Amino acid sequence: MGGVNLVAGFRPELWREVAPEDTVAEVEGFNEDLIGVDGFVMPATQHDAVLWLSGSAYDVVFEVARNAIAELRELASVVEETSSWPYRHDRDLTGFIDGTENPTLIDAPELALIPEGRPGAGGTILLLQKWAHDAPAWESLPDAEQERVIGRTKPDSVELEDRPADSHVASTDQDRFGKIFRRNMPYGTVTDHGTMFVGFSSEQRPLSTMLESMAGLAGGDRDALTRYTRPLTGAYYFVASAESLLAVGAS
Repeated sequence: MGGVNLVAGFRPELWREVAPEDTVAEVEGFNEDLIGVDGFVMPATQHDAVLWLSGSAYDVVFEVARNAIAELRELASVVEETSSWPYRHDRDLTGFIDGTENPTLIDAPELALIPEGRPGAGGTILLLQKWAHDAPAWESLPDAEQERVIGRTKPDSVELEDRPADSHVASTDQDRFGKIFRRNMPYGTVTDHGTMFVGFSSEQRPLSTMLESMAGLAGGDRDALTRYTRPLTGAYYFVASAESLLAVGAS
């Protein structure tokens, strides 16, 4: 109750240099901007490492984060920091329920973790993006129009039978692109806020093809939600298993 969860991710190319036997050969960083239709751009802002700390109280997260930065001071410097928080129990800042298609915590390891017997076993591939919301434009839409943009009903997250082809649900259809484990974490202030998207998968392709679809590169229109929220960052990280991290640290 008084501790934190800590996820440490590394630029895939960097982890490959450090632990060549414990990495997925085809995984790459977010090294180039993803250019979509209508001039839409998902920027590449790849860094060498990321620490994600989550806890029940901000003061505990704050202290652990400061201690982590102090321990790494001789090796790395902080280039960006974002603080997130839960919103209305299970909703994101659009007002819709988040993670409706997520696997259960029991099933998630089979989809998110690299299976035993493969390089990088026990690890996962992380997609991290920061999205800024145009709250006035979004909130000016009636609920019925918001539902068509998302592709689900707002109160109970039921998928629309006549969802538009450019709806967010259609653009990120996991039955089409592959299952992932994901979260939308709100960040920011009352006047300047958005979402940190966190997606985990045992393979990079489901993540990258979803982004291509959202950008309109899968043969259709770009995701309607991208007209109300704008990506500010984009990075892929390899999250190694705890055993792998200990082995590298001891070598």
